[in-house]
Amino acid sequence: MNRQAAIAQVADESAALPWWKGAAIYQIYPRSFQDSNGDGIGDLPGITQRLPHVASLGVDAIWISPFFVSPMKDFGYDVADYCDVDPIFGTLSDFDALAARAHELGLKVLIDQVFSHTSDEHAWFAESRSDRTNPKNDWYVWADAKPDGSPPSNWQSVFGGPAWTWDARRGQYYMHNFLSSQPQLNLHNRAVQDAVLDVMRFWLDRGVDGYRIDALNFAMHDPELRDNPPAPASDRPRSRPFDFQLKKYNQSHPDIPAFIARIRELTDEYDAVFTVAEVGGDEAEAEMKAFTAGNTHLNSAYGFNFLYADKLTPGAISAALAQWPDEEGIGWPSWAFENHDAPRAISRWWSADQHAPAARLKMLLLACLRGNIILYYGEELGLTQVDIPFEQLHDPEAIANWPLTLSRDGARTPMPWQADAKHAGFTIGEPWLPVGEDNLTRAVDRQEADKGSLLNHTRAMLALRNANPALHHGAVTRCTQVDGVFLIERQSDGQAVRCLFNLGAATLVIPSELQPGAVIAAVNGASPTSLPPFAALVLEL
Repeated sequence: MNRQAAIAQVADESAALPWWKGAAIYQIYPRSFQDSNGDGIGDLPGITQRLPHVASLGVDAIWISPFFVSPMKDFGYDVADYCDVDPIFGTLSDFDALAARAHELGLKVLIDQVFSHTSDEHAWFAESRSDRTNPKNDWYVWADAKPDGSPPSNWQSVFGGPAWTWDARRGQYYMHNFLSSQPQLNLHNRAVQDAVLDVMRFWLDRGVDGYRIDALNFAMHDPELRDNPPAPASDRPRSRPFDFQLKKYNQSHPDIPAFIARIRELTDEYDAVFTVAEVGGDEAEAEMKAFTAGNTHLNSAYGFNFLYADKLTPGAISAALAQWPDEEGIGWPSWAFENHDAPRAISRWWSADQHAPAARLKMLLLACLRGNIILYYGEELGLTQVDIPFEQLHDPEAIANWPLTLSRDGARTPMPWQADAKHAGFTIGEPWLPVGEDNLTRAVDRQEADKGSLLNHTRAMLALRNANPALHHGAVTRCTQVDGVFLIERQSDGQAVRCLFNLGAATLVIPSELQPGAVIAAVNGASPTSLPPFAALVLEL
């Protein structure tokens, strides 16, 4: 197929697909993207101001992390009012303006929904904890103490310590999988399900195009409150009591897919709404498939295959893709190398002297994966993990588990827009986290002026994906390693491509049987016969 025909075909094939199938999604962490009022914290008007940059990348949608009313003990993932904007981020009118501007630029708008828990400052919890007879008395997970006064089960919270906190108002414990200020909603209760579905409807009526649903496999617990069994021995370090258990009963209840079906019934009332679940944990693969099965559940899911990986290996990539074969009834995956809960991939996977070529390889690899791809803000610049000193930490997980932390603050630092401006143009005030000296040199204005920059490379790789149906939405027909060369072959109706990668620091010779094809992308000096360190090649077959 010639290039013009391929471009015409991808347009035809894409038009026949839902907008989200094969989409590139750009995650914005609102505290850190752009501050418009000088208080050092990013906000919704700041995001609106910078949307042209996002649109210029060639992505299809933005996903905005929580901006709802919150005491910010977990930086927005502790919601006190699902249907309003926290004043530090702006107003509902600011959100409406953001959504309108995004739509003008051709961007869909996805927002987070946090249904497994609320803040302890939510009005629902205030009523629920007031006594044992109020109308919302069973909207949260309450349980009596054991005869000796100890918690009802041995469940542990993600951030450390028991997943139960005593409340003297009711004379009972309440459950929390995360902070004690994040009480667990009782989603076994139909009235609670109705309430959160009403929240979704509120935002759908304001024009959102979809949802990323946080920690969905934490949404329901075992009503019998059975103890979790101990986890078997592992060579992974255990920094939290949570790591010592198999999470069999505090999460992942088999009734979650039935609740998801209710979500799908609602979103089907609106055109082209996209839903993607975050699913982590030991049983993530099975749960992601259950949550996306058929046409009555969510559209997509993503796990932590790459987010917590210490290395990028052919085996890890192959295993991840193999989880999602192109078969009837199997859901559609989404992939992220970076997000707000994990250290920057560029720093996790490679040494500082390898960052520049590896970042270019990483962006092409992401563009070649079957599924939706999610870029974390600043990933297009190659932002590295910032070392945040203890006294400047905000993340409760990092503070509680110092120094063996997930290092989330270091991946949430302000976006550098202008290399020579105060605080890199993020704010005229004092930023809530430092920008990081290393990332100043990666500022948007520097990279805009450099045709060979990672920013411009990212645009080229997304354009490549969008122009080739096999890359955009084709099946994976082969994924293996041949003489050290990692390859992914993909095919759609009328087009087949072979993607060749050198994930290491030594030059590789491309085996002769892999060489035929027309070069449509070459990274880091790749040629039809050779792959220098961190080089990659895409061939049309």
